[in-house]
Amino acid sequence: MTDTPTSLLAGTGIRVHFDGVKAVDGADITLAGGETVGLIGPNGAGKTTLLNVLTGFQVPTEGTIAIDGVDVTGRPPERLARAGVARTFQGVHSFSDLTVFENVEAAGVGVGLRRRAARERAHEALERMGLQGRGEELARSLPTGDERRLQVARAIAMRPRFLFLDEPAAGLDETESDALVDAISALPADLGCGVLIIDHDMRVIMRLCQRIHVLNFGVPLMVGTPEEVRADPTVIEAYLGS
Repeated sequence: MTDTPTSLLAGTGIRVHFDGVKAVDGADITLAGGETVGLIGPNGAGKTTLLNVLTGFQVPTEGTIAIDGVDVTGRPPERLARAGVARTFQGVHSFSDLTVFENVEAAGVGVGLRRRAARERAHEALERMGLQGRGEELARSLPTGDERRLQVARAIAMRPRFLFLDEPAAGLDETESDALVDAISALPADLGCGVLIIDHDMRVIMRLCQRIHVLNFGVPLMVGTPEEVRADPTVIEAYLGS
């Protein structure tokens, strides 16, 4: 039996300059199906800017983005979404006047699914994120922890090949973060997708990721396993602290 080829998204030589400010300066990053990759660094390091490039929300000054060897640099987010790229945002981007279920269903419709298929995926995504009992509630009524889980549910309803999570644990307490980690950790194996996560909660990053990229003022500082990153003197000085 032949193994199914693993999808690969690769960013090469990524630079993003704004009026002389080098938000990202020469980053290389890959994300393969079935793996979880972390992206960390201090505030202003360029993490979200790099994620914006990888998901089509920012055109790089230099560099290329490729999916399975096909150059997709500069494609808008809606085209990348149909190619299997999904993301969450630091802020909450729900339709506040729609129910939780309708929010997730809309994500499936947005990538071209028929209504019935979108509804099936919405049920599955809500169950994966532990929100199956809250589908009829208005999105605006959710507490912070469930809002964050809703964002992930909407993204996975798109059945992504590449899932990008920007600060999914922001504002969560330790119990909520642990529950979120448990849900996210199952996604690469269950959906076959690659997951790239930005978060300042190092418990989340260290538990989820096989590989971690560290940025500092837009410049790649190192790439390594959680153990290597935790022990690296330059990372400790720039970000983790003693």
